[in-house]
Amino acid sequence: MGDGGSRESPLTVTAEIVGKKWHPLIVVELMENGPLGFNDLKQSVDGISDKVLSESLDDLQERAIVDRTVIDDKPVRVEYSLTEWGEQLELVVTAMDEWGERYLDAMAEDEAENNG
Repeated sequence: MGDGGSRESPLTVTAEIVGKKWHPLIVVELMENGPLGFNDLKQSVDGISDKVLSESLDDLQERAIVDRTVIDDKPVRVEYSLTEWGEQLELVVTAMDEWGERYLDAMAEDEAENNG
């Protein structure tokens, strides 16, 4: 899976981006509803704090997944959108969601069989 060289493993890099709790949720919200302002994004991602959202957006910007645009309105506002790299994560987050659904269903079935 890796190239054996000094370059980071592609799987590790992908896991670092989508493996953080809030990153996939932010990516999906921007994919489905973006571009979004900070407050709209915060309302869409249930349970995330201002601090964690801000840190997550900064991290996703540094990784070229999210773009931050200052809109010169009155008052000035900021919108977040996916970059081309962010849009390419659609297959990854969709696969994660589908796998998670199958996993949760299987675990619920196992629990029902063990308890009944």
